[in-house]
Amino acid sequence: MRQPSPDMILRVAGHFGELLQGRIGEDIALITLPCDALWVEGRRLPGAFSVHGPAKVQLRRLLRGASGRFILRATMPPGGGAGASTAALVAAARLMGETDPLRIAAACLDVEGASDPLMWPAPERLLWASRRAAVLERLPPIAGLEVLGGFVGPPIRTRAADRHFPDIADLVARWSGACSDAARLAELATLSAMRTLALRGPAGDPTAALAARHGALGWSIAHTGSARALLFRPGAVPPLAGADLRAAGFRHIRQFRVGDRPCS
Repeated sequence: MRQPSPDMILRVAGHFGELLQGRIGEDIALITLPCDALWVEGRRLPGAFSVHGPAKVQLRRLLRGASGRFILRATMPPGGGAGASTAALVAAARLMGETDPLRIAAACLDVEGASDPLMWPAPERLLWASRRAAVLERLPPIAGLEVLGGFVGPPIRTRAADRHFPDIADLVARWSGACSDAARLAELATLSAMRTLALRGPAGDPTAALAARHGALGWSIAHTGSARALLFRPGAVPPLAGADLRAAGFRHIRQFRVGDRPCS
Protein backbone atom coordinates (compact mmCIF):
# COMPACT_ATOMS: atom_id res chain seq x y z
CA MET A 1 0.00 0.00 0.00
CA ARG A 2 1.27 3.46 -0.88
CA GLN A 3 1.38 5.65 2.21
CA PRO A 4 0.47 9.35 2.08
CA SER A 5 3.22 11.96 2.17
CA PRO A 6 4.05 13.24 5.68
CA ASP A 7 3.09 16.72 4.44
CA MET A 8 -0.44 15.56 3.58
CA ILE A 9 -3.35 16.20 5.91
CA LEU A 10 -6.21 13.75 5.41
CA ARG A 11 -9.76 14.80 6.21
CA VAL A 12 -12.66 12.42 6.86
CA ALA A 13 -16.15 13.91 7.05
CA GLY A 14 -18.39 12.96 9.94
CA HIS A 15 -22.14 12.60 10.08
CA PHE A 16 -24.96 14.27 12.00
CA GLY A 17 -26.81 11.39 13.54
CA GLU A 18 -29.01 9.23 11.34
CA LEU A 19 -31.95 9.64 9.03
CA LEU A 20 -33.11 6.19 10.14
CA GLN A 21 -31.87 3.79 12.80
CA GLY A 22 -33.37 0.76 14.47
CA ARG A 23 -33.81 -2.98 14.32
CA ILE A 24 -34.32 -4.96 11.13
CA GLY A 25 -34.49 -8.57 12.20
CA GLU A 26 -31.32 -9.29 14.16
CA ASP A 27 -29.48 -6.24 12.81
CA ILE A 28 -29.18 -2.70 14.12
CA ALA A 29 -29.45 -0.87 10.82
CA LEU A 30 -29.11 2.77 9.90
CA ILE A 31 -29.05 5.31 7.11
CA THR A 32 -26.57 7.96 8.10
CA LEU A 33 -26.90 11.72 7.65
CA PRO A 34 -23.46 12.72 6.31
CA CYS A 35 -22.06 16.07 7.38
CA ASP A 36 -19.14 17.70 5.60
CA ALA A 37 -19.31 20.58 8.11
CA LEU A 38 -17.74 18.30 10.74
CA TRP A 39 -14.63 16.22 10.22
CA VAL A 40 -11.51 14.59 11.59
CA GLU A 41 -8.15 15.68 10.20
CA GLY A 42 -5.19 13.35 10.46
CA ARG A 43 -1.46 13.54 9.80
CA ARG A 44 1.35 11.01 10.19
CA LEU A 45 4.83 12.30 11.01
CA PRO A 46 8.17 10.51 11.43
CA GLY A 47 9.21 9.53 14.92
CA ALA A 48 8.50 7.07 17.68
CA PHE A 49 4.99 5.66 17.73
CA SER A 50 2.45 7.91 19.43
CA VAL A 51 -1.20 8.84 19.01
CA HIS A 52 -2.66 12.27 19.66
CA GLY A 53 -6.37 12.94 19.26
CA PRO A 54 -9.80 11.36 19.78
CA ALA A 55 -10.50 7.67 20.41
CA LYS A 56 -6.94 6.97 21.60
CA VAL A 57 -7.63 3.46 22.89
CA GLN A 58 -9.25 2.36 19.63
CA LEU A 59 -6.57 4.09 17.56
CA ARG A 60 -3.77 2.35 19.44
CA ARG A 61 -5.43 -1.01 18.79
CA LEU A 62 -5.91 -0.19 15.10
CA LEU A 63 -2.34 1.04 14.67
CA ARG A 64 -0.57 -1.71 16.64
CA GLY A 65 2.77 -2.40 15.03
CA ALA A 66 2.83 0.94 13.19
CA SER A 67 5.57 3.54 13.42
CA GLY A 68 5.35 7.32 13.43
CA ARG A 69 3.42 10.03 15.21
CA PHE A 70 -0.29 10.03 14.40
CA ILE A 71 -1.92 13.39 15.05
CA LEU A 72 -5.70 13.61 14.68
CA ARG A 73 -8.06 16.48 15.40
CA ALA A 74 -11.84 16.19 15.58
CA THR A 75 -14.19 19.13 15.04
CA MET A 76 -17.18 17.26 16.51
CA PRO A 77 -17.74 16.64 20.23
CA PRO A 78 -17.26 13.09 21.58
CA GLY A 79 -20.52 11.33 22.32
CA GLY A 80 -22.41 13.65 20.02
CA GLY A 81 -23.37 10.99 17.52
CA ALA A 82 -21.38 12.71 14.79
CA GLY A 83 -18.87 9.94 14.07
CA ALA A 84 -15.77 11.24 15.85
CA SER A 85 -14.37 7.79 16.66
CA THR A 86 -15.18 6.17 13.31
CA ALA A 87 -13.86 9.16 11.37
CA ALA A 88 -10.63 9.06 13.40
CA LEU A 89 -10.20 5.35 12.70
CA VAL A 90 -10.88 5.85 8.98
CA ALA A 91 -8.35 8.69 8.87
CA ALA A 92 -5.74 6.58 10.67
CA ALA A 93 -6.29 3.64 8.32
CA ARG A 94 -5.86 5.91 5.31
CA LEU A 95 -2.70 7.38 6.83
CA MET A 96 -1.42 3.79 6.86
CA GLY A 97 -2.14 3.59 3.12
CA GLU A 98 -5.38 1.58 3.28
CA THR A 99 -8.05 2.71 0.81
CA ASP A 100 -10.41 -0.28 0.52
CA PRO A 101 -13.68 0.56 2.35
CA LEU A 102 -14.34 -3.12 3.12
CA ARG A 103 -10.99 -3.57 4.85
CA ILE A 104 -11.31 -0.25 6.69
CA ALA A 105 -14.82 -1.19 7.87
CA ALA A 106 -13.59 -4.57 9.10
CA ALA A 107 -10.75 -2.90 11.00
CA CYS A 108 -13.12 -0.39 12.61
CA LEU A 109 -15.44 -3.19 13.66
CA ASP A 110 -12.53 -5.16 15.11
CA VAL A 111 -11.50 -2.37 17.46
CA GLU A 112 -14.91 -0.80 18.27
CA GLY A 113 -17.54 -3.51 17.84
CA ALA A 114 -19.68 -1.09 15.83
CA SER A 115 -19.10 1.36 13.01
CA ASP A 116 -20.62 4.15 10.98
CA PRO A 117 -20.24 3.89 7.17
CA LEU A 118 -17.92 6.90 6.87
CA MET A 119 -15.31 4.94 4.93
CA TRP A 120 -17.69 4.80 1.93
CA PRO A 121 -18.43 7.55 -0.61
CA ALA A 122 -22.02 8.82 -0.34
CA PRO A 123 -22.69 6.84 2.87
CA GLU A 124 -26.33 8.00 2.91
CA ARG A 125 -26.86 5.59 -0.02
CA LEU A 126 -26.24 2.56 2.17
CA LEU A 127 -28.51 0.67 4.54
CA TRP A 128 -25.78 -0.17 7.04
CA ALA A 129 -25.65 -2.89 9.70
CA SER A 130 -23.59 -1.02 12.28
CA ARG A 131 -22.80 -4.01 14.53
CA ARG A 132 -21.51 -6.04 11.55
CA ALA A 133 -20.06 -3.17 9.48
CA ALA A 134 -21.93 -4.60 6.51
CA VAL A 135 -23.92 -3.14 3.65
CA LEU A 136 -27.46 -4.55 3.80
CA GLU A 137 -28.71 -2.69 0.73
CA ARG A 138 -27.55 -0.04 -1.72
CA LEU A 139 -30.05 2.80 -1.97
CA PRO A 140 -30.95 5.47 -4.54
CA PRO A 141 -29.61 9.03 -4.26
CA ILE A 142 -31.61 11.17 -1.90
CA ALA A 143 -33.29 14.47 -2.70
CA GLY A 144 -31.47 17.59 -1.62
CA LEU A 145 -31.96 18.71 1.98
CA GLU A 146 -30.60 21.65 3.90
CA VAL A 147 -29.81 20.74 7.48
CA LEU A 148 -29.62 23.02 10.49
CA GLY A 149 -28.68 21.46 13.78
CA GLY A 150 -26.52 21.26 16.84
CA PHE A 151 -25.88 19.26 19.98
CA VAL A 152 -28.22 19.43 22.95
CA GLY A 153 -28.08 17.55 26.24
CA PRO A 154 -25.30 15.34 27.61
CA PRO A 155 -23.08 13.17 25.38
CA ILE A 156 -24.20 9.58 24.81
CA ARG A 157 -21.56 7.13 23.65
CA THR A 158 -22.47 4.15 21.47
CA ARG A 159 -22.24 0.74 23.14
CA ALA A 160 -21.82 -2.12 20.69
CA ALA A 161 -23.97 -4.42 22.86
CA ASP A 162 -26.88 -1.96 22.92
CA ARG A 163 -29.81 -3.35 20.92
CA HIS A 164 -32.61 -1.42 22.60
CA PHE A 165 -33.96 0.19 19.43
CA PRO A 166 -37.39 0.25 17.78
CA ASP A 167 -38.21 -1.83 14.72
CA ILE A 168 -37.89 0.21 11.51
CA ALA A 169 -38.50 -2.46 8.85
CA ASP A 170 -41.61 -0.58 7.67
CA LEU A 171 -39.69 2.71 7.34
CA VAL A 172 -36.89 1.05 5.39
CA ALA A 173 -39.44 -0.55 3.05
CA ARG A 174 -40.72 2.95 2.19
CA TRP A 175 -37.31 4.60 1.86
CA SER A 176 -36.31 3.86 -1.73
CA GLY A 177 -39.70 5.00 -3.02
CA ALA A 178 -39.34 8.27 -1.11
CA CYS A 179 -35.76 9.12 -2.05
CA SER A 180 -36.66 11.63 -4.76
CA ASP A 181 -39.08 13.54 -2.49
CA ALA A 182 -37.49 15.67 0.26
CA ALA A 183 -40.74 15.95 2.21
CA ARG A 184 -41.26 12.18 2.30
CA LEU A 185 -37.65 11.59 3.35
CA ALA A 186 -38.01 14.09 6.17
CA GLU A 187 -41.25 12.43 7.26
CA LEU A 188 -39.55 9.03 7.53
CA ALA A 189 -36.59 10.52 9.41
CA THR A 190 -39.02 12.18 11.83
CA LEU A 191 -40.87 8.91 12.46
CA SER A 192 -37.58 7.14 13.17
CA ALA A 193 -36.51 9.88 15.60
CA MET A 194 -39.89 9.84 17.38
CA ARG A 195 -39.80 6.07 17.83
CA THR A 196 -36.32 6.15 19.31
CA LEU A 197 -37.09 9.01 21.69
CA ALA A 198 -40.30 7.26 22.81
CA LEU A 199 -38.35 4.07 23.56
CA ARG A 200 -35.04 5.42 24.81
CA GLY A 201 -35.65 9.04 25.81
CA PRO A 202 -34.72 11.60 26.81
CA ALA A 203 -38.10 13.09 27.58
CA GLY A 204 -38.77 16.70 26.68
CA ASP A 205 -36.58 16.80 23.59
CA PRO A 206 -37.04 20.28 22.01
CA THR A 207 -36.39 19.34 18.39
CA ALA A 208 -39.97 18.63 17.28
CA ALA A 209 -41.21 21.97 18.58
CA LEU A 210 -38.35 23.82 16.88
CA ALA A 211 -39.04 22.05 13.59
CA ALA A 212 -42.72 23.02 13.74
CA ARG A 213 -41.93 26.62 14.70
CA HIS A 214 -39.64 27.14 11.73
CA GLY A 215 -41.63 25.24 9.11
CA ALA A 216 -39.11 22.44 8.64
CA LEU A 217 -40.03 19.43 6.54
CA GLY A 218 -39.06 17.25 9.51
CA TRP A 219 -36.25 16.53 11.92
CA SER A 220 -33.68 13.89 12.76
CA ILE A 221 -31.50 12.83 15.66
CA ALA A 222 -28.41 10.93 16.62
CA HIS A 223 -30.10 7.77 17.87
CA THR A 224 -27.22 7.44 20.33
CA GLY A 225 -25.75 10.89 20.84
CA SER A 226 -26.77 14.49 21.32
CA ALA A 227 -26.95 15.69 17.68
CA ARG A 228 -30.33 17.05 16.61
CA ALA A 229 -31.22 18.49 13.19
CA LEU A 230 -34.03 20.30 11.39
CA LEU A 231 -34.53 19.26 7.76
CA PHE A 232 -35.50 21.84 5.10
CA ARG A 233 -35.64 22.16 1.35
CA PRO A 234 -32.42 23.79 0.08
CA GLY A 235 -32.52 27.54 0.63
CA ALA A 236 -35.53 27.40 2.97
CA VAL A 237 -33.84 27.76 6.37
CA PRO A 238 -35.34 30.82 8.13
CA PRO A 239 -32.76 33.50 8.99
CA LEU A 240 -33.44 33.41 12.75
CA ALA A 241 -33.66 29.63 13.15
CA GLY A 242 -30.04 29.25 14.24
CA ALA A 243 -30.46 31.84 16.98
CA ASP A 244 -33.58 30.04 18.16
CA LEU A 245 -31.67 26.75 18.42
CA ARG A 246 -28.98 28.49 20.41
CA ALA A 247 -31.58 29.96 22.77
CA ALA A 248 -32.98 26.43 23.25
CA GLY A 249 -29.58 25.22 24.47
CA PHE A 250 -28.11 23.83 21.22
CA ARG A 251 -24.31 24.01 20.90
CA HIS A 252 -21.89 23.78 17.94
CA ILE A 253 -24.63 24.78 15.50
CA ARG A 254 -24.00 23.80 11.87
CA GLN A 255 -25.83 24.35 8.58
CA PHE A 256 -25.04 22.15 5.57
CA ARG A 257 -26.58 20.41 2.56
CA VAL A 258 -26.90 16.75 1.66
CA GLY A 259 -28.31 14.79 -1.24
CA ASP A 260 -28.29 14.98 -5.02
CA ARG A 261 -24.74 13.69 -5.42
CA PRO A 262 -23.35 10.74 -7.38
CA CYS A 263 -21.96 7.63 -5.71
CA SER A 264 -18.47 6.94 -7.12
